[in-house]
Amino acid sequence: MAAGYDDATAEMFRADVVGATVDVLAGLAGGGRALEFAVGTGRVALPLAGRGVEVHGIDMSRAMVARLRAKPGGDAIGVTIGDIASTRVDGVFSVVYLVFNTIMNLTTQDAQVECFGNAAAHLSPGGVFVVEVMVPELRQLPPGQRAVPFRVTPTRWAFDLYEVSTQAMSSNYVEVVDGRGSYRSIPFRYVWPAELDLMARIAGLRLRERWADWDRSPFGDESGKHVSVWEKV
Repeated sequence: MAAGYDDATAEMFRADVVGATVDVLAGLAGGGRALEFAVGTGRVALPLAGRGVEVHGIDMSRAMVARLRAKPGGDAIGVTIGDIASTRVDGVFSVVYLVFNTIMNLTTQDAQVECFGNAAAHLSPGGVFVVEVMVPELRQLPPGQRAVPFRVTPTRWAFDLYEVSTQAMSSNYVEVVDGRGSYRSIPFRYVWPAELDLMARIAGLRLRERWADWDRSPFGDESGKHVSVWEKV
């Protein structure tokens, strides 16, 4: 996945998308340090560092981090290899952030709860944990259906599969190239905003802000995702 990650998620690398994200995070950092959980190839960390914010990252994929290191400025980002639910780094931070649905890559509730605790442990008093994640699309499921397609072309199909009883889900990709088909599936655990608020409370955090996107637009019934900011009490 590391080899093709930037191309596969090219829409998230658009200047307007990254710029809005970095504007919010730089403002929340307020001159302090930032820690990115699942820093990946540096989509957010590199431009945030370019704004003068000291950024450190945690990621379990050495291949993704190698892609970060190969980019201009990549050597300036400190990275610790490990699990975002449990890995600790030295010092405290003004902001810890986890973007682009990555909280769902932790596929158990226990791991997600531990992630909140780990974020809180890294924060200075008054520091914030920021999460960007989709709202589960269960409203699109008619009775008896488990699949929600999100990409359909003559040669590529992508769909999410939901297991409502366990909150397990997976994103599934089918592609046909030169008459040959390939398939891959990525597991997730979907999570509701209210459930995240409870995880935050357990970790000693309280909700400060919740927006529909990085532009700080209001979060409401029809919002497809949210950007939530919890403050260390």
